Amino acid sequence: MNLLEKEELARTKAEELEQASPEDIIRYAIETFPNITFACSFGAEDVVLVDMLQKISPSTDIFYLDTDFHFQETYDTRDRMQEKYNLDFVKVSPKITPEEQAARHGEELWKSDPNACCNIRKVEPLTRILSQYDAWITGIRRDQAPTRANAKKVEYDAKFGLMKFNPIAHWTSDDVWEYIRANNVTYNPLHDQNYPSIGCEHCTRQVMPGEDPRAGRWSGNDKTECGLHK
Repeated sequence: MNLLEKEELARTKAEELEQASPEDIIRYAIETFPNITFACSFGAEDVVLVDMLQKISPSTDIFYLDTDFHFQETYDTRDRMQEKYNLDFVKVSPKITPEEQAARHGEELWKSDPNACCNIRKVEPLTRILSQYDAWITGIRRDQAPTRANAKKVEYDAKFGLMKFNPIAHWTSDDVWEYIRANNVTYNPLHDQNYPSIGCEHCTRQVMPGEDPRAGRWSGNDKTECGLHK
């Protein structure tokens, strides 16, 4: 399938599947692109999709970007999910260690240049792992941020050169938590401590009542995305 065919497929299927359930979108994605993977951050949206995938296609690869800077609660959530579902998440690491990063770029790069830090610890590793696949699944939702408001359930991801599926793009936060409760899904306990969006420990703070749910990410500067989603 060439580029034009992929772009046309994305446009067509985005319209056809707009009213489809997340499970149906996952089934279509896996049937159409068997060489597919799911990017898991262990946030609320992603643990929902892990649960769905285990019910639909437990052999589908699930990877996570280990930035070396995650909260301990995030690693604990990973471990509990691996045990619950008897699966092994694919660990994708940056090419350099935190110590090497500090030596090359200075201490606390996440403060002096958060975009550079994200590029090293997230974007490059993601680019590397996605180059092995024909499509990927994500947990982004339209109401998470203005930058995601126009997300389609099926897209051609020009940045990484493959098909992208966003099965719960239309869901609200309430929809996510309703699924978690109804299906007894393991989730990150930081969500119960005013962390609606959880990234690296250095760049994530608690969100107080009345604040935007993503206000806790890269607080104090105008950065709103790590660069994984256009």
